[in-house]
Amino acid sequence: MEKSSKIYVSGHRGLVGGAILRCLEEKGYTNIITRTHSELDLLNQSAVNDFFEKEKPEYVFLAAAHVGGIGANSTYPADFIYQNMVIGFNVVEAARVNGVKKLMNLGSTCIYPKMAEQPIKEESLLTGPLEPTNDAYALAKISVIKLCTAYNKQHGTNFLSVMPTNLYGIGDNYELQGSHVFPAMIRKFHEAKASGEDVVHLWGDGSPLREFLFAGDLADAVVYLMENKNAPDLRTPTGDFVNVGTGIECTIKELAETVRDVVYADTIDRTCLMEWDASKPNGTPRKLCDVSRLSALGWKARTSLKEGIRIAYDDFLHGNVRK
Repeated sequence: MEKSSKIYVSGHRGLVGGAILRCLEEKGYTNIITRTHSELDLLNQSAVNDFFEKEKPEYVFLAAAHVGGIGANSTYPADFIYQNMVIGFNVVEAARVNGVKKLMNLGSTCIYPKMAEQPIKEESLLTGPLEPTNDAYALAKISVIKLCTAYNKQHGTNFLSVMPTNLYGIGDNYELQGSHVFPAMIRKFHEAKASGEDVVHLWGDGSPLREFLFAGDLADAVVYLMENKNAPDLRTPTGDFVNVGTGIECTIKELAETVRDVVYADTIDRTCLMEWDASKPNGTPRKLCDVSRLSALGWKARTSLKEGIRIAYDDFLHGNVRK
């Protein structure tokens, strides 16, 4: 990409899209276009086609998505499969028709089987059953990955896909009914600290192993790939995509303890207890990315979990979030 190339970042108000927008601006890109949902409904195929025909972006970051935690995915599976599939298909098709030079499709490691061999390699895609608590979202993301690969094969497009691990960072969603585990913990511990509560109630038993990636690092990775790599560089037997993560995991209990330490860092002799509700689902028992292919492509994550939590909590305190 040239610094003056016309770049469309979809979902720029979200965690991922916002991080990509900031990364591009910091790197000196000057011709970035965005649209809010009220300005462009990505579920409306005609509106998407009109937008691409008028604006003719050269590069596209497909970061718009309908996302949520275990509770939201379990309660509204129809919304997750329909909206994410339609958004992806509309944008990818419009990009093809209008000659976009390169598209970056943001997926998720939830595409992999629940019991995939760990660490999870890209080749694990479609080798076993999905995690039931988010299979609708996963199926939509898999469909868009396969669409990009099919377009590359049939139409000669240059559409890449990346599968980030669990994300957190600036501009996260802190709504307790729809957020992921990380932002939900930040809000719960913060509210306990503010109210003087002695106990924070958390879902599951704390045993699942998870990997967490700072959204700013993801943005750096996808911009790096957009600048330096093409679809064949990411190609595996199952598609043109690559995992993005840290390669480091911790238990949910360890995550909670670290979040609690950061939230209570400015207090003296004050903390709270954690109470786990084992009647609530744990989700996949372990999910760690194999990031060896991404490392071989020349990129590695830089932000430690504790430093990333400090940045995210500071952002929460300054109100730059959806609550």
